[in-house]
Formats: sequence, C-alpha cells, structure tokens
Amino acid sequence: MTPAETAEVAEIDTLEVTEPGIAVAAATAHGVDRVALGILGALSFCHLLNDLIASIVPAIYPVFRDTFRLDYAQIGLITLTYQCTASIFQPVVGAYTDKHPKPYSLAAGMGFTLLGLVLLARASSFEALLVAAALVGLGSAVFHPEASRVARMASGGRHGLAQSLFQVGGNFGSSLGPLLAAFIIVPLGQGSIGWFTLAALLAILLLTRIGGWYRAHRAATQKRVARHAPATHAPLSRAKIALSLFVLLALIFSKFFYTAGLTNYYTFYLIDHFGLSIQTAQLYLFSFLASVAVGTVIGGPIGDRMGRKFVLWFSILGALPFTLMLPYANLFWTGVLAVVIGVVTASAFATILVYAQELIPGRIGLISGLFFGLAFGMAGIGAAALGWLADLTSIGYVYKVCSFLPLIGFLTFFLPDIESVHSQRKRAKA
Repeated sequence: MTPAETAEVAEIDTLEVTEPGIAVAAATAHGVDRVALGILGALSFCHLLNDLIASIVPAIYPVFRDTFRLDYAQIGLITLTYQCTASIFQPVVGAYTDKHPKPYSLAAGMGFTLLGLVLLARASSFEALLVAAALVGLGSAVFHPEASRVARMASGGRHGLAQSLFQVGGNFGSSLGPLLAAFIIVPLGQGSIGWFTLAALLAILLLTRIGGWYRAHRAATQKRVARHAPATHAPLSRAKIALSLFVLLALIFSKFFYTAGLTNYYTFYLIDHFGLSIQTAQLYLFSFLASVAVGTVIGGPIGDRMGRKFVLWFSILGALPFTLMLPYANLFWTGVLAVVIGVVTASAFATILVYAQELIPGRIGLISGLFFGLAFGMAGIGAAALGWLADLTSIGYVYKVCSFLPLIGFLTFFLPDIESVHSQRKRAKA
C-alpha cells in the first residue's frame, strides 16, 4: 500500500464483502487505532497459544519414538493426521462462516484443541496419538479461517500488517513449543503435557471476549450496508484469477513442503549428523522457528508498502542459495543457514494470503480456510513423504532433494500486479 492509499484509508471507511453480494463497512482507521489493535494483539496471542500447543507434538517426537518405538514413517503419519484434519476442514469451515458467521466458533474450536491435548498427555498407544493429533488438527481447522477474518476486519485497510501481526503470534508459539518441550516434557515425561491445558483454557477465555467484539462489530457494520454499493468483482478475467491461484498454490507447496522437512526432522538431522543431544537439538529447532516468526512479521508490512509480488519473489526464490548450501554445511553454518532460510521463506505466507483474498473479494473465510488448509496439508504430506524417503535413504539425502524446491518461485512471474488491479477497481467504482 502506498502512502497515499494509507492516507485514504485513514479518511474513509474501507469496504469488505463478508457475505455474497453484500458490502459492509469496516471500522474506520481511527477505530482501528483506538480499539482494533487491541483485538489484533489478543488474536495474535491466542494464535501463539494455539500453535504452541500444536508445536508440542513434533517437538517431542524423539520422546514418542523411544516410548512407543516408532519409525520415521509412523512419525510422519502422526503429522499427516494432524495436518490433513486441519487441511480438509479449514476451507469447509471458512465457506460455511462466509454465509453464516459464528463469532464464538473461535472459542469452540479451541475446545477441540483442549480435548486433544488431554488425550495426548494420557495416550498409551500409537492409535491414541493419532486420535489426539486429529483433535488438535480439528481445533486448528476452526480457529484459523475465522481468526484470519477477524484480523482482516480489524485491519483498517492495512491487510498485510494485520495478517503479519496475527500470524507472528502463531510463529512465536511454534518456536516456544520445542523450547518448553526441551525443559519440561523431555525431563518430566509425557504426563507433563497436561500442564499445557492451562494455555488452552486461557485461549478459550480470550477468544470468548474476541467473539463478543466480532458480534458487536458485525452488528454495527450491518447498519451501514445501505450506504455502500456492492464491490464484489475485481477487474481480472476468470482465467487470470485461476492462473494466479494456481501459482499461489504452487508457492504454498514449495514453502511448506520444505518447511516440513526442517520443522519435523531438523532435530533428527542434528542428532544423527552432528551427535547433538535431544535438548541441544531442540534449541537449534527453537532458533529456526524463532527466525520464522521474525520473517512473518516483516513480510506483511513490506508487502503493503512495496507490493505483494516483490515479497513473493524475494521470499520463495530468494531462499534458493541458502537451501542449496545447507546439506553441505558444518554445525555452525547449519544453524546460521537455517535461521536465514526461516526469515526469508516465512515472509511469504501473509502476503500470499492477502494476495489471494484480494483476488476474490467476498470469500474471506473460504480463501483463508483454503490457504491455511493447504498449508497444513502440504506440511502433513511433506512430513509423511519425507519420513518415508528418510527411511529409505537418510535425512541428509532428504535435505539435498528439498534444497531445489525454491526454484518453484520462478512461477511468480505469471502473477499480475495486484496493486494495479486495486487501482483499476477504484477507477471502476468512481
């Protein structure tokens, strides 16, 4: 977003289509400054709690491997179960809530996560671990599309910034999971997972408050519907939109397939390749996941200022030199390269999501659910496929194969300049 567009947002209400054919007014920028930034902060913190809980599962895979005598394929299957449950249900939830908004669904979704966490602490078999992973995945399926909608509602037109603030909470939560696992669950055992139910309960309380804001905000904006004309179409052909969505989905595949290899098998790589202890390897994993959080908070605002396509070029293709070097680096440079890769690749997702939302106005829930769901699905499929490949070869070989995935970033060439699309839309309205 240019400075002129930002000033325009500060002067007028922004329009968002939250139901088919109906345009409703979002909060003014003054309202966002005074109220909605608090909502974004609370939403980001709940995202932190949600993803902290979810990240506990891969963080303690070495514990589960020893306790249940799992092989890499079974470990990948746990991740696949969690990711695919979230992947399948997220677009379904998003499409439903586009037509039938449910302000308190956020708190209800966290309830599924709470149940999965309790079962995870008490599981006595591999099958129970799969059920627990499915419940946590179902909670994420409800949480992410609706939370993304609320973030957009609270953005005041600064969509990239709002999505980055929302997503960075999840990234920090994901980075804290391995750290807490290293110092709590590894020394105290599987039963100590139960302490994390307190995080889920806190999230339920906060999300209930956010649901109240969501309901009040929607009621207030519906009163302004008659003052605004519908704005449901972007000046792009269906073929161009379809091609753009295909490219965005390919970029999602590249980013999350590669990230799955680091998130789920980085500790094993460090343990097997460099002889590190479980706790030391968890610290390396924490540094990688923390770098992902830094990249996330950077990507959205840069996209608002410099254009979303620029961020996509940088975040996908820009990681290629570092991914190619990683499999051949020593321990020190492995840690450094993983951090650089985390920062660069993480800047993409907020931009991809906002770009897709702006391609198809009026389907915020569906688009958010589809892209969050695909991200989860790609991570799950990647974890399972890479686990299978690691059993056949080695973790080191897996990283060599995955190092070429950022080449898919060349497809960014086929994306239209979304900022030019917005300019055409404004001229059409005028």
